[in-house]
Amino acid sequence: MILALETSCDDTCAAVVSGDGQIASNVIASQGLLHARYGGVVPEIASRHHLELVDAVTADALERAGVRLDDIDTVAVTRGPGLIGALLVGLSSAKALAATRELPLVPVDHLHGHVVASTLRPHPVETPYLSLVASGGHTFLARVDDPSGYSVLGQTLDDAAGEAFDKGARLLGLGYPGGPAIDRLAREGDPEAFDFPRSAPGELDFSFSGLKTSLLYVIRDLGEDAESQAADLAASYQRAIVDALVERTRAALRREGLERLAIGGGVAANSELREAVQGLDVAVWVPPVELCTDNAAMIAGAARFLEPIEYPGYLSLDAAARL
Repeated sequence: MILALETSCDDTCAAVVSGDGQIASNVIASQGLLHARYGGVVPEIASRHHLELVDAVTADALERAGVRLDDIDTVAVTRGPGLIGALLVGLSSAKALAATRELPLVPVDHLHGHVVASTLRPHPVETPYLSLVASGGHTFLARVDDPSGYSVLGQTLDDAAGEAFDKGARLLGLGYPGGPAIDRLAREGDPEAFDFPRSAPGELDFSFSGLKTSLLYVIRDLGEDAESQAADLAASYQRAIVDALVERTRAALRREGLERLAIGGGVAANSELREAVQGLDVAVWVPPVELCTDNAAMIAGAARFLEPIEYPGYLSLDAAARL
């Protein structure tokens, strides 16, 4: 049994997962409403709330799984990338939990967790497969031949897709987090109302900064009419982001000759993207929403394929904002 902690941003997460990928519990304590008043995550506030929540969230995960700490064989934790203060809370807690019982510890790359989230039961994807990871901080395509690692085929050259959603929502006055807000409003609008650009910086790379700027100019040109056309703007803006993600994904599948696709990251919770990838002529794994946003089950999922560090070798391990 693997106990995993994830505190890379503003969600305090703990999960218990078996060695074969069965999720026994997956607890997520979100700080979204707390940071909404600031229009984004405030790192210092996020870190302090992780300190307040991590013990309770860990205890909840164990209780829901019906196990005790004595039943845990391995502890896993996100080492990075992410907010350094937030990461340190999770890493310190995980090291303490592991060290008190001299258990092995597995430090996990947060992005690796997103890549292998679809390998968890009850319907695990088989290798080889293409992974599309789109979140607030990262957007990339990766080939996975072995779940212990992945090869990046293309990535964003500027803003990530999730960042584009958040900034677009701010321009539209929708608040934070932006992705769900745009997704909801877009259902009321016409995605063909405005012709936003689909940047093509390379065969498999992404770029969303120009799209964000284009939305800014359109809103300025509309002036007072922008508010009445907010739904159409949201729908057209979302369509541009989804089109860019799907077209690069289609190109990667064709180039690599892969027949399986798994998506992950917070943007994978977007309803239009989840529907659009089903139109690709391959087998598609779309994880449940709770495995798309930050969670500890995916960290445990990745830990299954990595070599653990035996006690006391991990006591000097440090977090890393970038890996």
